[in-house]
Amino acid sequence: MSQSCDILISGGGIAGLTAVAAFGAAGFDVICVDPAPPVTERDAEGSDLRTTAFLQPARGLLEQCGLWARLAEHAAPLQIMRIVDAGGDVPEPRVVRDFNAADISDQPFGWNLPNWLLRREMVARLADLPNVDFRPGTGTTSLFTRTAEARVGLSDGSRVRARLVVAADGRNSPMREAAGIGVHTTRYGQKALAFAVTHPIAHDNVSTEIHRSGGPFTLVPLPDWQGQPSSAIVWMERGPKALELLNMEPEAFEAAMTERSCGLFGPLKLASRRTIWPIISQSAERLSGERIALMAEAAHVVPPIGAQGLNMSLGDLRTLLDLAQARPEGLGDAEMLAAYHKARHTEIELRVKGIDLLNRASMVETRALRDARAMGLSALYSLAPVRRTLMQMGLGVR
Repeated sequence: MSQSCDILISGGGIAGLTAVAAFGAAGFDVICVDPAPPVTERDAEGSDLRTTAFLQPARGLLEQCGLWARLAEHAAPLQIMRIVDAGGDVPEPRVVRDFNAADISDQPFGWNLPNWLLRREMVARLADLPNVDFRPGTGTTSLFTRTAEARVGLSDGSRVRARLVVAADGRNSPMREAAGIGVHTTRYGQKALAFAVTHPIAHDNVSTEIHRSGGPFTLVPLPDWQGQPSSAIVWMERGPKALELLNMEPEAFEAAMTERSCGLFGPLKLASRRTIWPIISQSAERLSGERIALMAEAAHVVPPIGAQGLNMSLGDLRTLLDLAQARPEGLGDAEMLAAYHKARHTEIELRVKGIDLLNRASMVETRALRDARAMGLSALYSLAPVRRTLMQMGLGVR
């Protein structure tokens, strides 16, 4: 059995589902496949307990594709990004610097939402789009391209002919591999624990990133949970330490994370199970091939610092969407895909390298290097023009 469409999107994660909604709302016929059906309940087995911070520029895209109306009521605004250096002899703050969105905008830096909830609302939105065919539980098995179209084999035995294939199928992207596009990967020996907590002291819409060693400990605001202030935590540590933390009894783990948080929010209590993720940097050698475009983690992976990962992915999507709408008759042709690679590749390389440096700085163990990190933070913050420029760069504003 063979079907045809304008765009086949491989991957039904957050980036892939956003792409489906965006291209579908723009009038393109879209088929989306993913071998794993999305888990859309917080406490279900396999649910993704990480959160995503949509930075300011993302909101316009989410409104354009009909997603923001579904997400707004669940979103926790991020007004202040607080960086804390706790690299002294004891785990307590010694440098605290606030980057306030009010210095550059009348809007928050962004809005934070749980990934499981994003999947729930995005899948519901796709049901409203008659030109979208979402097929969870079906994966891609083969790719054959010609200058006029791509032919993709699916795990249910069917085939799809498409003018453009969008690979949004993760860091181990089957479509990227089928297209013969290589990647450069950096491994840090780190893992990240992701989970939700409650705490007695309100977060006041402040995202707090605490640096000591091993990697940052980041608390990102969530809406209240069972009447208590709540935050999502990403705790990055060297691999063996992270596994030790994952396997701790809850009471011992709560004591450890309260200490690592410098007690800034009072005693932290687990409000979900703990999940663990490997930390790498990765970038594809090219962002496109014949009739295929790479986006999101198929194109680039960065450590979870500064909410850059998904927002880089949405930058990919915005560029692809603009190119597709500017020349719909050239959808997926060599001119469009060359323009996509040119528009995104340099910026992605710069951001991957920049976040790599930030992560290495957050991992340092020696006292002298931790002192240098604290001095660097103070120096950058003390210069108002530099501070504003850093905030604008973080938002992807030129």
